[in-house]
Amino acid sequence: MQPLFNTNKRGVGRKLKPPSAATVAAKPRNLTSTRTQGRETLQLPVGLQTELIVSRTAFCTSSLEIHTLSTMAAIGNRGTVTEAAGFDPEADVQRLRGAMKGAGTDEAAVIEVLAHRTIAQRQRIKEAYKQAIGKDLADDLSSELSGNFRSVVLGLLMLAPVYDAYELKNAMKAGPGRKLDKVDEAQAVQDAKEIYRAECEARWGTDEVKFLTVLLFEEYQKISGRDIEDSIKREMSGCLEDVFLAIVKCMRSKPAFFAERLYKSMKGLGTTDSVLIRTMVARAEIDMLDIKAQFLKMYGKTLYSFIKGDTSGDYRKILLELCGGE
Repeated sequence: MQPLFNTNKRGVGRKLKPPSAATVAAKPRNLTSTRTQGRETLQLPVGLQTELIVSRTAFCTSSLEIHTLSTMAAIGNRGTVTEAAGFDPEADVQRLRGAMKGAGTDEAAVIEVLAHRTIAQRQRIKEAYKQAIGKDLADDLSSELSGNFRSVVLGLLMLAPVYDAYELKNAMKAGPGRKLDKVDEAQAVQDAKEIYRAECEARWGTDEVKFLTVLLFEEYQKISGRDIEDSIKREMSGCLEDVFLAIVKCMRSKPAFFAERLYKSMKGLGTTDSVLIRTMVARAEIDMLDIKAQFLKMYGKTLYSFIKGDTSGDYRKILLELCGGE
């Protein structure tokens, strides 16, 4: 593993060159990249790149624990979205189909079904819809819905690694008037499984990693006289500094990291909807309960109240359902 800082013969730290994104993130197929001096680098916005790095580091985030499209392990036990009791995919298909029949759309029915089903259950709904109706559920919903509400709904229908691939492709290739190509779901899942195996084969348990991380940071402060964040700020700058600070912050507390991301997405005038949507969709089934508690602790207000005051319409309603109440 490469050390945080290189040192010269006198022991003085010097800045490392920013690593290519290809060394810290899997490259989904068919994504734009540049090649410089034989090194291929993905073109990512720093914010999204950082989120995906800290979400998919050697902690083996449980959202990658997906083995097949039909049989998937639970991706978290601190989420606001849990398995629906008495789950009946065929009944959900009929309800969704009815919500899209006739003039207008019953958005409340869409929210009631999709915001209260796990990723695994939504995949079964998609399969049942295809068998019963002969069409793709995501395509039908996309044609019926619009705006940020549609973005949330379509995100909920994707497997976790597919959603990551979609967000990466969107960030790199989307522009005014440009339409995104469809993500290869099977390939995205296969890529994610390969990353998961590679990370986990050489990894200790999550509890051990967290424990050793705390010890490492404490010992570093004793030896250097400053905490690790101060050293990063002194020795790095720009995008590399942002990435390392985010990784350290996430190692200290993932809920705090995502609580801050959510707060900043809604703070002040306007809303950074892409960050808000991505975080709510990606963490709802993993650790949203912990993120909510940390949000209240850090900012003195509930995440629910922030979302309620900063969004509107069906977009607000589905986000509040994913939030899980006050």
